[in-house]
Amino acid sequence: MVFERVMNDAVKAFEVLGVLILIVGGLIALVGCIIELARGEASSRVFDDVRARLGRSILLGLEILVVADIIRTIVVSPTLSSALTLGLIVVVRIALSFAIDVEVDGVAPWRKAATAASSDPTTRI
Repeated sequence: MVFERVMNDAVKAFEVLGVLILIVGGLIALVGCIIELARGEASSRVFDDVRARLGRSILLGLEILVVADIIRTIVVSPTLSSALTLGLIVVVRIALSFAIDVEVDGVAPWRKAATAASSDPTTRI
């Protein structure tokens, strides 16, 4: 009984942390956008910056929420139904994370190193 309560509390803590990251990250991105626009910076660059900041906070928040789902499924309620639900949630979140990552960086995750190397003038081919 005590173990279940502790694990339920851990799940709730991870869920709260994930949601807080989403909220605080979103607010930081928007405040940063407002500050940059007030300084007179180019709106297209500001838009790209706010999208990148917001995307990264969403990615981090989703990762924390996945941890909560895993703990809940494995420890709190280990049933076939909850495992299938976890699988579906993880697949949806992976697809969402992938889409956001590509949107933020403009390149597929497995191509980041090649893109960074080709844009770095100190590397030689």
